[in-house]
Amino acid sequence: MNKLFLSLSAAMILWSCSEPATHEISLAGEWQVMLDSLDQGVAKRWFEQQSTPGVVMQLPGTIDENGLGVKHSLEPQMNDTVLFNLTRRQYYTGKVWYHRTFDLPADWNDEELLLTLERVLWRSSVWINGKSLGSAESLSTPHRYSVKGLLKPGENSISILVDNSFIHRGISFEHERYPTPEAQGFSHAYSNHTQGKWNGILGEISLQRKGTLLKDVRLYTEVSSRTLRIEVPMKATDETILSYTIRKDRDELQSGEKPLTFSNEKGSLTIQLPEHFEFWEELNPAIYTLDLRVNGSDARTSMEFGLREIRDQEGVLQVNGQRVFLRGNLDCAVFPVKGRTDMTKAEWLKTLKVVRSYGFNHIRFHSWCPPKGAFEAADQLGMYLQVELPHWSLDVGADQATNEFLENEAFSILREYGNHPSFVLMTMGNELEGDYELLNKLVAKVRASDTRRLYTTTTFSFQKGIGQTPQPEDDYFITQWTDKGWIRGQGFFNTVSPRFDQDFEARLSHIDKPIISHEIGQYAIYPDFSEIEKYTGVWQALNFEAIRLDLERNGLLPLAPKFTQASGQLAALLYKEDIERALKTPSMDGFQMLQLQDYPGHGTALVGLLNVFWESKGIMDSTTFRQFNAPVVPLLRFEKAAYRSGELFEAKVQVANFTKPIEDFQLNWEIRDKSELVANGRVVGDSIPVGNEIVGEFSTELKAEKAKKLTVRVELEGTAYRNQWDIWVYPKVTQPKSDVVYTQSFMEAKKLLAAGKSVLLNPNLKEKIGEPNRFGPIFWSQLMFEQPSNMGLLVDPEHRAFTDFPTEYHSNWQWWDLCTNSRIVQLGDLEVKPLIRVIDNFTTNRNQGLAFEANVGAGKLLFTTIDLYSLLDERVEARQLRYSLMRYMDSEAFQPDQSIDFQQLSSLKKN
Repeated sequence: MNKLFLSLSAAMILWSCSEPATHEISLAGEWQVMLDSLDQGVAKRWFEQQSTPGVVMQLPGTIDENGLGVKHSLEPQMNDTVLFNLTRRQYYTGKVWYHRTFDLPADWNDEELLLTLERVLWRSSVWINGKSLGSAESLSTPHRYSVKGLLKPGENSISILVDNSFIHRGISFEHERYPTPEAQGFSHAYSNHTQGKWNGILGEISLQRKGTLLKDVRLYTEVSSRTLRIEVPMKATDETILSYTIRKDRDELQSGEKPLTFSNEKGSLTIQLPEHFEFWEELNPAIYTLDLRVNGSDARTSMEFGLREIRDQEGVLQVNGQRVFLRGNLDCAVFPVKGRTDMTKAEWLKTLKVVRSYGFNHIRFHSWCPPKGAFEAADQLGMYLQVELPHWSLDVGADQATNEFLENEAFSILREYGNHPSFVLMTMGNELEGDYELLNKLVAKVRASDTRRLYTTTTFSFQKGIGQTPQPEDDYFITQWTDKGWIRGQGFFNTVSPRFDQDFEARLSHIDKPIISHEIGQYAIYPDFSEIEKYTGVWQALNFEAIRLDLERNGLLPLAPKFTQASGQLAALLYKEDIERALKTPSMDGFQMLQLQDYPGHGTALVGLLNVFWESKGIMDSTTFRQFNAPVVPLLRFEKAAYRSGELFEAKVQVANFTKPIEDFQLNWEIRDKSELVANGRVVGDSIPVGNEIVGEFSTELKAEKAKKLTVRVELEGTAYRNQWDIWVYPKVTQPKSDVVYTQSFMEAKKLLAAGKSVLLNPNLKEKIGEPNRFGPIFWSQLMFEQPSNMGLLVDPEHRAFTDFPTEYHSNWQWWDLCTNSRIVQLGDLEVKPLIRVIDNFTTNRNQGLAFEANVGAGKLLFTTIDLYSLLDERVEARQLRYSLMRYMDSEAFQPDQSIDFQQLSSLKKN
């Protein structure tokens, strides 16, 4: 058998330059591995007998990364199995054995040691020299084993059995759309929709001399008194002195020695911090290092901390005594190359810096807890983290073993990561349903154990009577609606015409806890097929490959890049308005957006302005996104997007300011079209307080002889804080006199076309030609939620049909009424190019639109299912579009490229 040795020089950790003693042996490196899917114990017997060598792989790592497991046999086909999520190149669920030998120094012979296995999915069992150490379970924290009396000087063997089976099914619910074991599991800590059901060990694998460890030290800071309380789990002795040093970077700021005060087998001491110690918060994440040593022993530790408090102050969320607004993004544990979580601080810094660049100050870890590297990175960057138990169940409390596992998991998370100042919020899971008495009791237990953060029973719930108001033990409340209605844009954007003077105050002001809106956004964007080649690791984008093939079969593949950009622009538009409504709401304490980056599971939910690799899709850059997602955001309240010439544009100026009061302010505003300044002015005042108060107003008359889009801009003088909005102004028009004939009748159109006329055929919507339409795009995924198949419009803004109806290539607010009052026509094999194309969802990839032109017999036709006939005095966009289309049809430019016969045209009525 190959024997693997580790040199002591590579294993040595130096506690300080003056003490070069070896305190830790790293077991990272090459391990022999054997899969035991049938649970026959063959690998254990093989290890014990030291017979034929197994496969060698690297730990830390996973068997996926080492190419082990059963390779998938799927093809890129348009079915649920392929389209619901990324495909693991090889699958394996079950037991895997890992084995190696190592050398133990002679002076460690009688030592009690601690074996640490960081990040295991999710049960481990350990044997040292053939003797069992027992088992451990956790999806969130390191597995640790006490080792005593089993080791000998020189060569020793260690065998580790890791079982990634679905051990506690009660942590997650099962769905009929996920029939295979590989697809089951919704908790993001254990799911092939996210990081994957990997098998291995990801982080530290080490043996440490237990006498040198000062473990489970808790640090409590109090901002008002500027004190640091240290709690050490130790039994009382006659005289236990704790030496401490506090450093910032390399500079020593404070040091001393104090005796511990003991209570309930815990020693504690309180240190008064000087006035120059800074608070840890978003805009000033001051981090200090604390070195501790118990005098008279080798026990010591070093850890970072921040002077931070978070609390509910009469329903207002405060950090360090000042109101805070959480601008949150979700992290759903998606790692598209490695198929398992990042572990190091450097890796997490790279990701969180991207999130920070888009203006976010908060991360919600959806139904999982990240490793320490994420907390360390967030500490450095000033990010507020919400951690969740690995729990997404619709039957909470039904299984006692699961209940015990989750309670142990909660306390393990607090012990392991509780000192990090970034760890400010914790929930018992995502969208939980079931026994809320149990959940309330669990919250009460963890709060009593650790008061350094706020807790809540669940991150929203669809359970009747639960998701509308807080639970008794909730410190804060996360929801998408209250008992008085929606508090996110999803409830409004497809049913209420665009208004920019709205907020959610009437629906949440009666809630007496800090309130955060749940998973705002989820606006789907068409796939970007250039991503496919980036999947170089354990995942394959078979779903993207299948969609690309289907789009090619339907003759639409050349349009794919435009589909991505156009649908993305609509999503960005809605994300902006969703966030701004939250910022305008005086009683709201934050939002959690789903999400900045794509989520490639649960139906392939491509809801991000960034792809799953945290790269921009080119839709909106971080600078523009920060205009409406920052510590200070200028806002406008105005009534609508479309105006008649001569109307007043009236706006109230509001500033969401979550920094400090801004004294002697000046807000400059202007309205421009493409080439010239239309109007401008300023709003001045003494102070903009912390909060989101209205600080002024302005108005100006809008005039236009020709339809135009205008941009309204506001900036805070002397700062980088600015924001902007699009509005449209339309002149008073009468429909042009021409030879073009407008009709709603197919039969009349047939006669007119036969006579060589130019015909605008605009069927009455009561005929229900085509399918329902709406303004907003697919929510999340068509595979998960059946809905009108609109991912936004794609138009040619340079086409002469839109000369008098200014538009971009994508949907904007002036299309809201037109989309709402229309039906989507499936063009199928009809040889026409839509003037107004509706981007289909990527599960069907059909050729569809709202308008097209064609030669029909002797005549020329422009066909549209947009209602251009009813209430035109009120519907200014519809009146203007009809005017623009008819002027185009009356010009020499109206020369359709394609020809169809009337029978093909009339077949549209059958759709």
